[in-house]
Amino acid sequence: MKRFPLAAGALLVVALAQAAPAQPAPNIQTDAAAATTPLDAELFYQLLLGEINAHGPEPAAGYSLILDAARRTNDAALYQRAVEIAFQARNGDAALQAAKAWKEAFPDSREANRFVLQILIALNHVADSAEPLKAELALTPPKDRDAVLAAIPRGYSRVSDKKLAASVVERALADYLAQPATAPAAWTAVGRLRLAAGDPAAAVEAARRGQAANPRAEGPALLGLELMDPKLPQAEAIVRRYLEGKPLPELRMGYARALLDAQRYAEATRQLQVVTKEKPDYPEAWLVQGTLQLQDNQDAAAEASLKRYIELAQKQRTGEERSRGLAQAYLSMSRIAEKRKDYPLAGAWLDRIENPQDLLAAQNRRASILARQGKMDEARKLLRGLPERTPEEARMKLTAEVQLLREHKQFKAAYDLLSQAAAKPPFDADLVYDQAMLAEKMGNLPDMERLLRQVIAAKPDYHNAYNALGYSLAERNLRLPEAKELIEKALSFAPDDPFISDSLAWVEFRMGNKAEALRILNAAYKTRPDADIAAHLGEVLWSLGQRERAQAIWKEGLLLNSENETLQETLKRLHVKP
Repeated sequence: MKRFPLAAGALLVVALAQAAPAQPAPNIQTDAAAATTPLDAELFYQLLLGEINAHGPEPAAGYSLILDAARRTNDAALYQRAVEIAFQARNGDAALQAAKAWKEAFPDSREANRFVLQILIALNHVADSAEPLKAELALTPPKDRDAVLAAIPRGYSRVSDKKLAASVVERALADYLAQPATAPAAWTAVGRLRLAAGDPAAAVEAARRGQAANPRAEGPALLGLELMDPKLPQAEAIVRRYLEGKPLPELRMGYARALLDAQRYAEATRQLQVVTKEKPDYPEAWLVQGTLQLQDNQDAAAEASLKRYIELAQKQRTGEERSRGLAQAYLSMSRIAEKRKDYPLAGAWLDRIENPQDLLAAQNRRASILARQGKMDEARKLLRGLPERTPEEARMKLTAEVQLLREHKQFKAAYDLLSQAAAKPPFDADLVYDQAMLAEKMGNLPDMERLLRQVIAAKPDYHNAYNALGYSLAERNLRLPEAKELIEKALSFAPDDPFISDSLAWVEFRMGNKAEALRILNAAYKTRPDADIAAHLGEVLWSLGQRERAQAIWKEGLLLNSENETLQETLKRLHVKP
């Protein structure tokens, strides 16, 4: 059913006029300065005809009639209606004409000015948007100005010329960039536009200038967090400076997540410890900390953190984020119980998972529990019975079964399973890489190298393949110059990966460069305390005669993971009992 709001209002006025002496018709006004205009018969007919045309085959005629009525009556509501009709007809130029007429009639109308600004941006008339943008900020109450500044980058997000947008906005914000009260938000807006224009270095400079105006401002720090990259160390410096004060826990959590993404686990752990100390009722920090502790085999600490998260999360309102977080916590708690061989408790934790999206992970854990009890056939049957409604679900089922077989050292069965899957087109680099790693476990080194070189040929930036092949050669004291070249290639793609640094140190050690190996391993272990790295660092120290420190490092490694194969093999080969 078609709606004619203005025409219906006019008909109501006529009906009332027939039942009572003529009175000036009430006029709805959106601006205080709007004039009061009686709705006479001529105006009524013009509005009615305009609405009929607007909803019929000639919207342009309807637009012209309504805009003419707006000019005659100086009615803001009619100007807005003309803009709406132009929008409905997808006529941007007409919408801009009506909005400008509205703005001209009501110079102090923020609503009219906002329409002009938005239409100019939508039409990609970026250069013409500077004055309306200035007017928007001038018409905004001071208490709301930071919010308007923060919204500017989103407003320009769809323009085609991002560099021009950044330049125009920066010029329009000149006064606000210079005022201490608005400089942080203004520079943050400029920085985001520079980033959108593909100039992250200039974006960092904008964030720095915003922070210089107010070190406690959140906007520049959030921008710095978004810009964090090894190639832009100044961005992290902005974040760290903000954290020296009393930061939002959400921002410190964001920094911790960025550190985790960069595999800087020790630093991320320190940030999480600060959050849990300063704001002990912040659930997410406990969840991330517990997950990280479990990854590092700190089971008791992980259990305490996860239980604290569950306690806090259960007090929250229901929602998708809470449901997924609890599911992750229950999975981790099940894993801890499983490692302790408390299989009934492990299953009980899994029974608490309600989120459908996490049921596959829950079944995966149930399969692991069965396998640990010697029921591998049942475990594999459980995984194979899971639905695979999408290719992604089929892939997850395969990965879960391969991982289960790998954990229980059934390498040949896992290899055969992957071989069947990898043989199907298209080429899947991840599957072939996993197949190569299983070939290495089986001692089939020629097959491992053949598969890794297939991955490198198909995906030249697959850094794990370079690292795996280089490390395998170094471990066996084979083709050491080639091994070093492969590992350095891997580092060029992932310069902050401590495990690739560990591989480089190991090939340096094999080549007799013990001092360089020690330097690299010290840095890698500081970044990522890990049993594998501890094994290599201890052996280099042992070979240099620093046996007390070597034994201390090995003890730390055993605390991190007492079952680590590399560490156990090292201690056995060197006849060491730390």
